[in-house]
Amino acid sequence: MSTFKDYISGYAFGVKSLLVGMRTSMKVFMQKKVTERYPENRHTTLYIPERHRAMLVMPKDENGENRCVACGLCQMACPNGTINITSETRETEDGKKKKVLLKYEYDLGACMFCQLCVNACPHDAIRFSNHFENAVFEREKLVMTLNEPSVSEASQQSAKLITKN
Repeated sequence: MSTFKDYISGYAFGVKSLLVGMRTSMKVFMQKKVTERYPENRHTTLYIPERHRAMLVMPKDENGENRCVACGLCQMACPNGTINITSETRETEDGKKKKVLLKYEYDLGACMFCQLCVNACPHDAIRFSNHFENAVFEREKLVMTLNEPSVSEASQQSAKLITKN
């Protein structure tokens, strides 16, 4: 007799669960549909939170130079090797040796946006931007050089070329 009672209670539980699911489905079915016209309205209605991490950038100061001193802490902090720093040691006018950043490569395709590199940087030379439209057809385009020659370096290089000629 207890098996018949268990059968009926199981059947009632199944029917109740079916009705709860149907109620949820009907509620969603009756809601007004929302269609986002993404490319056209991204500047008016698209909201991206400030903490969103989309792409690593190297901000420049008012002189057009970045703050990176090529210490390599961000490269060491990166768990999957998306950052590759190329630097060299140069001698300054006063005879001191100084490390100079030559190339700062960042592989956006391999980045997992953990922000460990940004946290490790003691000079706030890198940060994540909100620019999220990074779709490309070739994976090679996701490897970017973040540092561009600064204004003073470019003028020094052009002066060297002029004096050689």
